[in-house]
Amino acid sequence: MKSLQTYLTDERIQSVLSGFKIGLEKESQRVDANGELATTDHPSSLGSRSFHPYIQTDFSETQTELITQVFDTDQGAIEQLEALHDVVMRSMEDGERLWPISMPPDLPEDDRDIKIAKLEHQGDINYRRYLAKVYGKRKQMVSGIHYNFEFSHDLLMSLFQLQTDYTDFVAFRTDVYLKVSRQYLRYRWLITYLFGASPFADKRYFTDKEPEQPVRSIRNSEYGYTNRPEIAVSYQTIEQYVSDLEELVDNGELIETKEFYSSVRLRGSDKVEELLTRGVSYIEIRNIDLDPFERIGISKKTLRFLHLFLLTLLFLDEESIDATHMLDLGTEYNNKVSLEHPLDKTFLHEEGSWLLEKMTELNEQLSTPFDCTDLLNEMKHVMDHPTKTLAGEMLELMAEKSWTNEDLGRYFADLYYDEAFAKPYQLAGYRDMELSTQIFMFDAIQKGVKVDVLDRTDQFLKLSLNGQVEYVKNANMTSRDSYVVPLMMENKTVTKKVLDKAGFHVPLGKEFSTVDEALISYPIFKDSAIVVKPKTTNYGLGISIFKDGATKEDYDEAVRIAFSEDNSILVEEFLPGTEYRFFVLDGKTRAVMLRTPANVLGDGEHTVEELVAEKNKDSLRGTHHRAPLEKIQLGDIEQLMLKEQKLTKASIPEKNQRVYLRENSNVSTGGDSLDVTEEMNEHYKQIAESAVEALGAKICGIDLIIPDSSINGNKEDTQTYGIIEANFNPAMHMHIYPYAGVGQRLTMDVLLLLYPELKK
Repeated sequence: MKSLQTYLTDERIQSVLSGFKIGLEKESQRVDANGELATTDHPSSLGSRSFHPYIQTDFSETQTELITQVFDTDQGAIEQLEALHDVVMRSMEDGERLWPISMPPDLPEDDRDIKIAKLEHQGDINYRRYLAKVYGKRKQMVSGIHYNFEFSHDLLMSLFQLQTDYTDFVAFRTDVYLKVSRQYLRYRWLITYLFGASPFADKRYFTDKEPEQPVRSIRNSEYGYTNRPEIAVSYQTIEQYVSDLEELVDNGELIETKEFYSSVRLRGSDKVEELLTRGVSYIEIRNIDLDPFERIGISKKTLRFLHLFLLTLLFLDEESIDATHMLDLGTEYNNKVSLEHPLDKTFLHEEGSWLLEKMTELNEQLSTPFDCTDLLNEMKHVMDHPTKTLAGEMLELMAEKSWTNEDLGRYFADLYYDEAFAKPYQLAGYRDMELSTQIFMFDAIQKGVKVDVLDRTDQFLKLSLNGQVEYVKNANMTSRDSYVVPLMMENKTVTKKVLDKAGFHVPLGKEFSTVDEALISYPIFKDSAIVVKPKTTNYGLGISIFKDGATKEDYDEAVRIAFSEDNSILVEEFLPGTEYRFFVLDGKTRAVMLRTPANVLGDGEHTVEELVAEKNKDSLRGTHHRAPLEKIQLGDIEQLMLKEQKLTKASIPEKNQRVYLRENSNVSTGGDSLDVTEEMNEHYKQIAESAVEALGAKICGIDLIIPDSSINGNKEDTQTYGIIEANFNPAMHMHIYPYAGVGQRLTMDVLLLLYPELKK
């Protein structure tokens, strides 16, 4: 392929230069708490490996493989790989970790103790048995990162339109990837130098001779998992590439074309021969060691460098027209660099500095958001200081701590294990999303449902399984509810009318659409226990409760607060009793929650404000529904509540004095949650279920006031219960991780509603 450098300055190229798509595959060995190879099977909670889109096993039963979807940003791939890590870590047997280094932990003496993956298809098992026989089981235990890369269609099409040598776009695209592959195989040693991170291997890993250790990367050296030296394939043309692979299979040198373990594979079809007609659409880079300093084995910085490196190789002229010589030289150089001492200056320092300068020249053509100047300056420093390479940093840390390679592996395996369980109600990579959505995504991923985040801010997901597509908002708004149902429940007046017409007990009250209208109606309510609340909002926002009636001043303030949340408000009678949230799904009560209003317990020493600050330190408390409990606030409503108790936030409550900061018990306003699903009287569950049926809802959170739950409830008996609210988007996280009691995995119930086949 002729030089493409002349096109770099063309504005049509510069505008699309940074576009790309990537997908990541990451292998890791499962180990026990001692850092020894796990003896357990692949976690059963992860579903079938025959269809799981994200979580598979590679050669051995302990070798977990995580596979991301294709993304057009590094950040997208990183986020999903972070999430997959959380899912796997929390799905493994108690105490198991993922080994953070490419070379496996200490291997058993007997090969029979290395278990081949227990797959469903016999052909897959037979293939692994063949590999064990030809290469030995020990070399199969090496893990790493596979980086699947695709230049943007816009970039390739722009280049195609500028050049004059090709009339067929598919042929042009294929030759672009062939050129980049040849270049990568020639210069891949730079990736090994910068990011090689396997300086040691267990002595039992080697079946014959072994190198002096430490080195930069055993995995990428001749001692790694490679084909025999005589296995060679040409990258000159796609015809030669396919022909060479087919000939190796026909001659029995390879059992299948996927046995070809080059650092670069040409991709575009599952069948190699189809590359002749479909062409190459992306390449798979396979020589990236696990980075032990990163929880997911690779950093965003490394991904950024790889992208710029491949772009540079696209525009960099090839040094020779003899492709075989280039590939042989690349293999020789890479092996030498792999086996250098990690703290030694590489013998290819001059060529490395030249390559980084070429990358710098290309970087100047990139638009500002993709500028890599700081990254390149850092890599130039690493080029001059081997201690800053990944292998160098590993050795420096081991020397500082007097660690062995196994000590380092155990340290980071433990660290990442602790991180995965520090906040088990969150999903790494998506912690900015609402908590119930994070938990729902965890369950979907765990069970093998493909998840696409359509809108992070709006919590909108697309699910796919066996060709069935479902759209879910806020983790429990699904197609199973008709469009009008949430609109009905959003309008508290309509909800009350529907329930009242169906014979359920609801509080009496009035609706107001203007502040003045509400204020002049004070005399109607001044001697009554009332609730002032917005007409349509959820999460308990803007609600004020007056059990003993309200002064004119307090009533006016409550009206102002309610109107700040909506343009219409309700003033209703206050129903005495205990408030319970019933979560009803598909006609059945799945959870019942007793919620206590936001409160603190006095100690006779600290102010209310100080007690609130201390209670908010609880790791279960957070904000914006990203923790099971919300932090307690000290806003207008809370201070109004304090005033009713003749307190201020500066008051010091007596020891064991319970101070309430809210009347409403919503967890979303700082309340505590207690699961009472098993204890709740079945009669009230039936009332809740019937009420939800009357509203026509599949999923609903319905709030009942019950004076005495030990007395059997009756729909017609207004003394036993009252329904104060129905919620079309009921929070699920408070049921899953309650303040006290047994958690109810409601997100899984929603998932099973959409995909009942997952019950198997």
